Amino acid sequence: MASILMDLDRPGTGNSLNIQRSFGSTATTSNLSDVITSFRPTKLMRRQDLREGRPAPHILSIDYDDEGELLMTSASDETIQIYNVREGKHDRSLLSKKYGVKLARFTHTNSSILYASTKQNNAIRYLATHDNSFIRYFEGHEGNVTNIAIHPGSDNFISCSQDNTIRLWDTQSKHCQGQLFLRSPYLAAYDPSGTVFAVACPSSGTILLYDARNYDKAPFTTVDVVEQCHKVNHQNLVKGWTKLEFSNDGKSLLVGTKGNGHFLLDAFEGSMKAFLRKPGGGTRRQAPGEVVLAGNNSVGMDSSHFESSGDCCFAPDGRFIISGSRQDVYVWDALSSVRENKILDPVATLQDKRETAVVAFNPRFNFFATADQDLLFWLPDPHN
Repeated sequence: MASILMDLDRPGTGNSLNIQRSFGSTATTSNLSDVITSFRPTKLMRRQDLREGRPAPHILSIDYDDEGELLMTSASDETIQIYNVREGKHDRSLLSKKYGVKLARFTHTNSSILYASTKQNNAIRYLATHDNSFIRYFEGHEGNVTNIAIHPGSDNFISCSQDNTIRLWDTQSKHCQGQLFLRSPYLAAYDPSGTVFAVACPSSGTILLYDARNYDKAPFTTVDVVEQCHKVNHQNLVKGWTKLEFSNDGKSLLVGTKGNGHFLLDAFEGSMKAFLRKPGGGTRRQAPGEVVLAGNNSVGMDSSHFESSGDCCFAPDGRFIISGSRQDVYVWDALSSVRENKILDPVATLQDKRETAVVAFNPRFNFFATADQDLLFWLPDPHN
């Protein structure tokens, strides 16, 4: 299936996108705050097999390389698609029909990627994209892999699984460097320094923080999400967690849910900063670790049969958070004053009629992408 590029709202965008560098993790809040409410859908990347008349596949994950120049998706038709961000064009397709694919992530070399299998076994595969050859398999999980977290400064990564373990890996070795046995450890994230990692265990309603150098010791902090958040939302305290992410300043933790909002926590104290209320409610995707019905005709299934890599994320400045919904994209400002009940409403609603089940903000540019079946590129409107 070829990708078809379409212009939206912006006639005359030409052969490239006019993207502006945001300086990644060193972006100032004033820089992004000037344009955050003016983002508009700019390019639509639609994939359709016109010969077979089948609907487009569902996109399961979005990721960028370190420089923000490439965007990669994994999809329910067992393909990986790579796009050139600056030019707004499809670059290449990679097939994984034998093993399936989800949770595709760039390593720190943009010509090599990691992804989880969906068929045959639960191995994580390390692939060279320039010739579509496997470098290494990481085997050991006995259940569905639910998350892959890349270390911010090294070749290490963490994998989470329904087998109630997380495993720590070095891409230079096929052997697991260590593992932890936990109850439903479905999500993990490194802090920006790489010295701490967090593990989210939804069935117990807790987030565990570990010293990355002494992970075999007990966690140095346990965040009780049930205790911290039950007064503002009881629907997703012990289920339906879709995302775990540190802000780039390391001060906040975002816990995404498939419900009516997300939890914003203090990364040091574990206290709840705010409940990010979603007026339009959650998307139809399954949360990692939930039972996902799949089959040979997965391309034709609706969104409720698939997981995603999360419908919310921080912007690179650590101040703004964006999230998809059944319709529109919401923006919250973490510096906004929070009401006594800790509920924080969006500061902006970016209009789009499509459901947004997967979201990822570019680490280097004022650019983000959203997806369900279509992949949509968003840029600030220069006329606003």
